[in-house]
Amino acid sequence: MKKNVTGCSVEEAMRLLGGRWRLLLVSYLLDGPKRFNELRRDVPGISQRMLTLDLRALEEIGLVKRTVYPTVPVKVEYQLTEDGDRLRPVVSVMRDFGLWLKESGRTGMVLEEETEV
Repeated sequence: MKKNVTGCSVEEAMRLLGGRWRLLLVSYLLDGPKRFNELRRDVPGISQRMLTLDLRALEEIGLVKRTVYPTVPVKVEYQLTEDGDRLRPVVSVMRDFGLWLKESGRTGMVLEEETEV
């Protein structure tokens, strides 16, 4: 994982939560525990490998708890920890910002600029 080069708290948060999927996964886990395949259905654009890597990373930093139930077949659930639940206001702000972007017609602007190059 990259190191924080500026010492800025925003950079530190982005280092841990950056990327396309991590905060989105957190947003789905705010509703309660979910199994791996439930998360795959919630986020259809994510590959199985990326979902696994991001869940492991979130677990490693203590935001997600993985629980394995000794059943046949094995049942595995992911849920936010108490620290992970602290992201609730962050997700709320991002959701509001995303809605504003959609309403203002600004979605896709950055993507379009990047593909023009």
